[in-house]
Amino acid sequence: MKYFLNVVYIIALIIISPLILYRIIAHNRYKKGLQNRLGKINNENKDKKSIWIHAVSVGEVNAAKTIIGELEKKFPNLQIALSTTTDTGFDTATKFFGEKHNIFYFPFDFSWTMARAFKNLSPAICLLMELEVWPNFVQTAAETNVPVVVLNGRISDKSFSRYKLIKAITKKIFSKISLILCQTEEYASRFVKIGADKDKVIVTGSLKYDTAQISDKIDEADQLAAQLRIEGENLIVAGGTGNDEEAIILDAYRNVIGKPQCRNYRLVIVPRKPERFNEVAGIIKQRGFAFLRYSEVKKKNNAPITDKQTIILGDTMGDLRKFYSLAKIIFVGRSLVPMGGSDMMEAAALGKCTIFGPHTFNFRQPVNALLEGSGAIMVKDREQLQQIFKKCILEPEFAQQIAKNGQQIIKDNQGATAKTLEQIEKLLN
Repeated sequence: MKYFLNVVYIIALIIISPLILYRIIAHNRYKKGLQNRLGKINNENKDKKSIWIHAVSVGEVNAAKTIIGELEKKFPNLQIALSTTTDTGFDTATKFFGEKHNIFYFPFDFSWTMARAFKNLSPAICLLMELEVWPNFVQTAAETNVPVVVLNGRISDKSFSRYKLIKAITKKIFSKISLILCQTEEYASRFVKIGADKDKVIVTGSLKYDTAQISDKIDEADQLAAQLRIEGENLIVAGGTGNDEEAIILDAYRNVIGKPQCRNYRLVIVPRKPERFNEVAGIIKQRGFAFLRYSEVKKKNNAPITDKQTIILGDTMGDLRKFYSLAKIIFVGRSLVPMGGSDMMEAAALGKCTIFGPHTFNFRQPVNALLEGSGAIMVKDREQLQQIFKKCILEPEFAQQIAKNGQQIIKDNQGATAKTLEQIEKLLN
């Protein structure tokens, strides 16, 4: 089976190589970590067993924060190795964990690259965030008697439909997985329906609730505000935005600030992907807005801003939560377009009036919890977004109550880390 997969992977790589080459040239992607992807992973202490955690990108890395902290305390005799797939995931992991732990790019799923990686890392256990299960990876783990656990498990509607078509294959893969710890009963049911052993599927809740820091203020947010001279100003922050979304947000904002009572609100846009920063700058310019790029301000450490209608483009990495903490109203992106949404728990945990669109299939459980408890607002399109922006500005008590409800809902749903750690301890002990 693994040799057949190797051939399939090689053919697939040949087919998609023009796309990969385009992304390397146009978006500066895939240039880093080639040795890691071929299974060569530096490990200065090969005699010490490791806990291998795989988190695909930024969202999964953030979700792993609390569990990594607990694993450090519980198992000081084991080193932690954290792999990611994307450049942004790698940069985020390096920022949070690079000083203490081994950060690397996840190897290609060839049998020989996985064998090499397992030999270099000598894992005692492998923890996969959400659902990133590769056949040769789990086969290598099985051959070396290393337990594999899916943490924070979920299956989107789209993935579920695809997996059902290849249930014979997924069943074989899941048979080699020790445990699947799911966010919800619905996701647990989906895992079973595509071949997972019911006895190995446990609902522990979402780790992202635990990583959402309940706070009214973020470190260094005041410094950011001083740099941009926005202390005490009213901000709408659109965070984690995706393709075609910024234009919708800008049009809604334009119509809102046309009202005299709403003119003292400014807009901050923070795109999800850094390769889109220049593209979004072009969109703002095309819409006729004066705007400022935070990256330029950050370099110069000053920003003489006088125009209250100026748009701020958050074109830096690692500053989104700072912008969120300064906001009155937050729109969580990748949700007005069918991209699955971004992390709305982060915004709600900060006690902010949180808004998102209808396309949030990557965050189904928290979306349901927030909406049922009146802790967030969902809008369907630009018109509704415009109406809600206006309502939240003109009725601050309404916005404040949404914010208060949302923060409490996040608190009420925390606790998945302890349940997850309990299951990991059983396997390791």
